[in-house]
Amino acid sequence: MMPTEPTRSIKSAFKEFTPITSKASLNQYHATPAISTNKPITNFTTEFIIIYKFNSFIMVFTKYIREIWKRPKENEIYRERLINFRKGGTITKIPKPTRLDRAKALGYKAKQGFVVVRVRIKKGTRVRKRITKGRKPSKIGTRIPAKKSKQFIAEERVARKFKNLEVLNSYWVGEDGKSKWYEVILVDKNHTQIKNDKDINWILEKQHKGRVFRGLTSAGKKSRGLRNKGKGTEKIRPSIRAKGGKGK
Repeated sequence: MMPTEPTRSIKSAFKEFTPITSKASLNQYHATPAISTNKPITNFTTEFIIIYKFNSFIMVFTKYIREIWKRPKENEIYRERLINFRKGGTITKIPKPTRLDRAKALGYKAKQGFVVVRVRIKKGTRVRKRITKGRKPSKIGTRIPAKKSKQFIAEERVARKFKNLEVLNSYWVGEDGKSKWYEVILVDKNHTQIKNDKDINWILEKQHKGRVFRGLTSAGKKSRGLRNKGKGTEKIRPSIRAKGGKGK
């Protein structure tokens, strides 16, 4: 079941979100010193204060969503969600993100031009078919490490599926004994809403084309070791390929 304390806090925060329509209630919520109670309440003032209180409610709501996802396995909804994940396909387009707090932190917006896709990937190392004929070298092996994180591989698979979209970022949503699930945020670069949004239209520039295949997403940079600096990272920059593959 859902934790009791966050639920009570969310309900109390929601009760505080009430439209302000009287002069007495306006006296309690001065947004700026410029707002004077001697002046009549305008529609602009009322709408501004309602938006201000609504944003405060969203911040509180997102905070408790983040707290719940720190221990997801304690929640019964998480187990039910995994059952539905197993019934779905490997790559599934979904109408909205499962983790709203994580999606918004990574750049997602609830507007046209953004697409969310859930992808499943197997756990463990890659296993190739064993050679049973001919000469058998001494170092024959069936398990080959990918030298990439599972999240990085999941983003690449989604990018190959949706070739007209650009991968923005991704986040973890669940795992069991055999598989892991990630949700990938995609952006349609040809959409008008994306072109006119100053917060995301940087992805239209040519240097961001195919960014997931060059390790420019958050998961890609982490897999390449670019989160670390100083001693021990001499073979990582400018890239692992430039250092002859000695960084991993």
